[in-house]
Amino acid sequence: MTTSNTNLRRHPGLNLGPSHGKAHEEAESVVFGFWVFLMSDLVTFAMFFAIYATSIQATAGGPGNADIVDVTSIALQTGSLLISSLLFGVATVAMKYHSSKRVVILWLLASLAFGLCFLGLEIRDFIDAAEKGAVPMRSSYLSSYWALVGLHGLHVSVGSLMILVVCVQIAFFGFASDVKTRVLRLGLYWHFLDIIWIGIFSVVFLPGLLS
Repeated sequence: MTTSNTNLRRHPGLNLGPSHGKAHEEAESVVFGFWVFLMSDLVTFAMFFAIYATSIQATAGGPGNADIVDVTSIALQTGSLLISSLLFGVATVAMKYHSSKRVVILWLLASLAFGLCFLGLEIRDFIDAAEKGAVPMRSSYLSSYWALVGLHGLHVSVGSLMILVVCVQIAFFGFASDVKTRVLRLGLYWHFLDIIWIGIFSVVFLPGLLS
């Protein structure tokens, strides 16, 4: 396998190689650093998962898991987030194969639309839970539930804002090396949130769906 082909496997969407000199070297260190950030973020989520796991029975007579889980909403949220991640991947592939800026931006905006759909459904679920009296102050269980699910929602909100930012950067600066690395890192972040959501679905929502 040639050096170029090897590099394309290491940096999907970038098309950077040794011939790019400094840009190639910076991509290596920047992407590695972002992986370190993601792993540290994973540790943070792990702590929130652990707190939730130890608080499942601590409902203090208030609403429990089965009382606040909406099957339809959770299914739509899961589908929206997975489709959003898929569309972001399509945008990355389009960038890799030198599609126009407009095409890549449209794919990114489509990904953003599904991400916002996810957030809208999640906010509606929080409002419904509050109307049922399932507020964070009610019990340790609900405090951990709001903290874990809310932390993920906060991450999705930040990611949605960053999608808009990279769309603006692509529109103004095209596919410059630094813009490409930002898109790649944002893609890693967006897919990472999918993995966290699968964990939340399995640990938080699935027991409620089966109750």
